[in-house]
Amino acid sequence: MKLNELAKELSISPESIKFFIQDFDLDLADCISTNFEVKKDFEKFARENADFLRDYEKDLDKNKTLDQIAKTINQPKEDIKKVITKNDPNIFDNGMFRSSVSSYGIDQRLGGNYQFVYDYFGYKTSLQKRDFIGYRDLFFYISSVLEPFLNEKLIKDWGIQKPAGIILYGPPGSGKIFWANKIAEIINYHFKEVKKHYLGTYYVDGNKTDFNGFLIKMMDDDKVLLFMDDFDEIMTETKAEKNIASCNLEAQEIILHNISKFEQENILMIGSAKSIAQIDKEILAPGRFDVLVPVFPPNASERSEIILYMMTKGLEEDSLLYKILKHNKADKIPFWNDIASKMKTFSNTMLIDFTQSLKKRIRNLYQKNKNGKLIITQNILDSALRDAASKLTKEYLEQIARFLADVIINNPDDFQMRIHALKTELETYRAVEKPARAIGFQHNGDDKE
Repeated sequence: MKLNELAKELSISPESIKFFIQDFDLDLADCISTNFEVKKDFEKFARENADFLRDYEKDLDKNKTLDQIAKTINQPKEDIKKVITKNDPNIFDNGMFRSSVSSYGIDQRLGGNYQFVYDYFGYKTSLQKRDFIGYRDLFFYISSVLEPFLNEKLIKDWGIQKPAGIILYGPPGSGKIFWANKIAEIINYHFKEVKKHYLGTYYVDGNKTDFNGFLIKMMDDDKVLLFMDDFDEIMTETKAEKNIASCNLEAQEIILHNISKFEQENILMIGSAKSIAQIDKEILAPGRFDVLVPVFPPNASERSEIILYMMTKGLEEDSLLYKILKHNKADKIPFWNDIASKMKTFSNTMLIDFTQSLKKRIRNLYQKNKNGKLIITQNILDSALRDAASKLTKEYLEQIARFLADVIINNPDDFQMRIHALKTELETYRAVEKPARAIGFQHNGDDKE
């Protein structure tokens, strides 16, 4: 059963169910699949607790004061205010909180008893069987963007058109290609990467062709997602002081000429960019690449999950590494929380580098003493961390800063918690400059407090 079908049957909006899953920190893998098939446990929960979900939706839709929230959940106003300002900083001038603030979600964070929710999900889907780890907010944001592909009534009844172009933007190694593939999977389009040499003249089976010929061929096919990497470089704004490759300028013109046909021809083009700032404004105009999706580096909790996933990926329970991990309780997420907290602003690629380095170090240690009960010490973890941190360069941190500036301009209300968390992590790397000593002679007492 699809999420929309279940929501309609229970007279609850799909949007409120998505909010509920995030508010109560439920794993997507235990609730819905990437094509929005509802999992059996969640369907059972929703049917048996439809009244609670309707109450949740009614509360979610209301603007409410601190007093009203406190009355609903019977919690101290001071504690409620702390939770709201930390997680949902937007407050109206008249003292009412936005409708997207859930009283029940606040109560859950303050230790309210919602065990009846979690009792339905006693069996947790293993990390290895999940479609992806974390990023529920990004998944639901992308799903709302893709809704015209999934629900034809939006076009028929409301005239809401499919996007022709989407830009996934974020720092290197954050997973933009992964999400482009995931989008193709969600809307059931064939994924096709636009290789760099397609932008010029090239040969296919001895026949000369070019980017225009490639694009025409793709439009003859059915349901194709075209993925273009380095989109910000190819689609950069034309300026007198800039040297732009002729093939890039030609690609811009060809795409702008044909993009109005993309929806009719079932073409979706996705560009991967490190930054939005330098992309030509003509490209970003309405009806073109006007859907901007930020792809963040993983947050602290996601880093722990990704590390565990990569450490155990492909391992059998009787494998040497798995036995060592189990002996150290490193087959569970809590083991990794401390080291993950030190990986501030790390990309997914850096996390993979960490796990590869750590595996090699554990193997080398095992080869020396053949001890299957060896201890994964802090020293081993820190050494692997130093290896992975080699990519944490000044240039990378500048890219993180540019990314944050882009998100604050283009998606300020959609990812507030991620923006705040990433900004806080970035601040830890900023050097504290010592005040310059005044030039010239110092009068007596000038240096004293």
